[in-house]
Amino acid sequence: MISMLVNSPSQSKLAPMSMIHSMPGHLIRRLHQISIALFQERMAALGLDLTPVQFGALVLLSENPGIDQATLAGMIAQDRATTGMVVDRLQAKGLVDRRISPRDRRARELSLTREGATLLARVTPHARAVQSAILPGLNEDERDLFLDLARRAAEAGNELSRAPLVLPD
Repeated sequence: MISMLVNSPSQSKLAPMSMIHSMPGHLIRRLHQISIALFQERMAALGLDLTPVQFGALVLLSENPGIDQATLAGMIAQDRATTGMVVDRLQAKGLVDRRISPRDRRARELSLTREGATLLARVTPHARAVQSAILPGLNEDERDLFLDLARRAAEAGNELSRAPLVLPD
């Protein structure tokens, strides 16, 4: 479905019809749409209802068990309210455990459940496979260059974001 449209040769031959088609914001939004569509298509093929943000949360919780919700929000560059909803959904699916922190009763410590860890192990190869399809038409060197430039631009503009990336010390 989506992957056939994204890889269609005619798609790469379309000439821009408006000045917006050469604006970074428009192109970034389009790449985001492609990224989400490909990820959701792959997860649906596995019979899963998992979003890229939920996957990111699972990865970070696997790497940082016991972090609180506010820290997770900073690490996935999402606002706290949205992160709370993501965690609610993951908890409802039985993938994440949320407990009151013994150090700060206002904080909620998060960890993967056994089911969450199993699901993460199952979907990670598929999530990785989707990444190369997100930038169709680019060879490996061009993808590496694009990722380097995108990372540098995101880092330079991090503080301009409504939910800047915040990594723990």
